[in-house]
Amino acid sequence: MKLHNYFRSSASFRVRIALAIKGLSYEYVSVHLARGEQFNEDFTQINGDALVPVLEVDGLRLTQSMAIIEYLDETHPSPALLPADAAGRARVRALSQSIACEIHPVNNLRVLKYLSNSLKLDEDQKNTWYRHWVRLGLEAFEKQLAAGETGQYCHGDTPSLADCTLVPQIFNGKRFNVDFSGLTKTMAIFDACMALPAFQQAQPSACPDFEV
Repeated sequence: MKLHNYFRSSASFRVRIALAIKGLSYEYVSVHLARGEQFNEDFTQINGDALVPVLEVDGLRLTQSMAIIEYLDETHPSPALLPADAAGRARVRALSQSIACEIHPVNNLRVLKYLSNSLKLDEDQKNTWYRHWVRLGLEAFEKQLAAGETGQYCHGDTPSLADCTLVPQIFNGKRFNVDFSGLTKTMAIFDACMALPAFQQAQPSACPDFEV
């Protein structure tokens, strides 16, 4: 199993968490996004989208973090990252997609670079953009947590796909000094996750390509 990823990539971080929760070993292949290595021909032949992560497993090249994690959950079902009941799976997927589809896409590296390089926003303007969308999204996420079967983690008392998605977004938000005040359930879940070895093993500072 080979994972093409980058220590600071939120999407890569999600997959690393899932792999760690399931106790799966893999070869770590760094694709340095800040240096543009994702656009090198050798990588675009692996993934024409020029995005990480890519998981090579069983002769397959899997892309898109959410699809990768669900593949891992189906092929290595214990411990499960999705609930056994249909309603629970729908809730976990909805929580996960609130971050992966609503918050993350407007704040990932290529968007931030476009704001700086093409639209000529200065650093403060770019960071204000980032903080606005992350805060708005997390406020909505907090309401979703309050309305459902939230326990120690996003859904119940075992980590799920939603927790794999939440933790990298909080890490990213901390880099940009997002205001987390009032997000009581969200941040309590983040703290509970980060007390677990799997989340600690997957965090950016534990990666071989980590840079301060």
